[in-house]
Amino acid sequence: MSVPARAAGSRPAPDPAGPLLEVKYLRKHFPIQHGFARRVVGQIRAVDDISFSIREGETLGLVGESGCGKTTAARCILGAHAPTSGEILFRTAEGQVVDLAGLSPQRRRPLRRQIQMIFQDPYGSLNPRMPIFDIVGEPLLVNSMKDRRQRVERVAELLRLVGLRPEFMQRFPHAFSGGQRQRIGIARALALHPRLVVADEPVSALDVSVQAQILNLMLDLQQKLHLTYLFIGHNLSVVKHICDRVAVMYVGKIVETGTTEQLYKAPRHPYTAALLAAVPVPDPRQRAGAVELRGEVPSPANPPSGCYFHPRCPHAVDLCRTQAPVLRELSPGRFVSCHRAEELVLPGVA
Repeated sequence: MSVPARAAGSRPAPDPAGPLLEVKYLRKHFPIQHGFARRVVGQIRAVDDISFSIREGETLGLVGESGCGKTTAARCILGAHAPTSGEILFRTAEGQVVDLAGLSPQRRRPLRRQIQMIFQDPYGSLNPRMPIFDIVGEPLLVNSMKDRRQRVERVAELLRLVGLRPEFMQRFPHAFSGGQRQRIGIARALALHPRLVVADEPVSALDVSVQAQILNLMLDLQQKLHLTYLFIGHNLSVVKHICDRVAVMYVGKIVETGTTEQLYKAPRHPYTAALLAAVPVPDPRQRAGAVELRGEVPSPANPPSGCYFHPRCPHAVDLCRTQAPVLRELSPGRFVSCHRAEELVLPGVA
């Protein structure tokens, strides 16, 4: 797979107006109910007190093992889940900062066009009974573009933008390959000129060669349309090439954030180092790094005391077992949640 990496000088400069999106102390707990009376006997801490921000024009990667809370955090941002607590501050096109976590559905609706999503499954995210014109044009119709001719012109423009022919708009999803379906999903996400696009593992269901095409398309669209991405992913090689900054999640918590170059070259949290060591090396003569993790990922319904990662961490000490670390800033823009972050020297990847 050939995906052009971002040039060092292409990273967005700090915006004096502040970040486009700022998540503060976000929590999302799901109740555990038992018995006929549905009595609440516990809580699943899917997202447990996370904070991060995204500047306009940049791409933030949110990575971690399955079940760590990445998609739940994204759904809270989009309004599909109501957060248990915390703030989701979004800077609108008018420059007003709005807390999405506290908005009613009626007040949130005008803002939905500014935040859109690209789904993981290109097969399940498109209605098989609707032609492409209706799939891509439905957001336009919902947002008061009643004139059919205008919708046809806009859908044709969007299909050209994602590399598809306008004549395809009368076909149904079954007539397209997985990569073409994902292009249709991207066109639908861009229909309302969004400012923030949440991409939930948009290439994980595609062949490797098609993944490169979709990633190149997303990078091109970001330059043309000045988009901001929250990119959720498992493939650290993909994340490295498309993201400006990376936030690593473990059992509902963010354990490390930093620029992509910093985090990959010199991780400061043992979990980040273990994730990087598990990345396959594309050289049969070179052995992959050993993964030192032991045990299983703890349940978010019953997390361990102290640092959530200490039962699997080869560097854990007594303090890790009793006291939970806080996410603190080691250097400008570099945050780590580890008691021993300053003293550990962990291997990265080239």
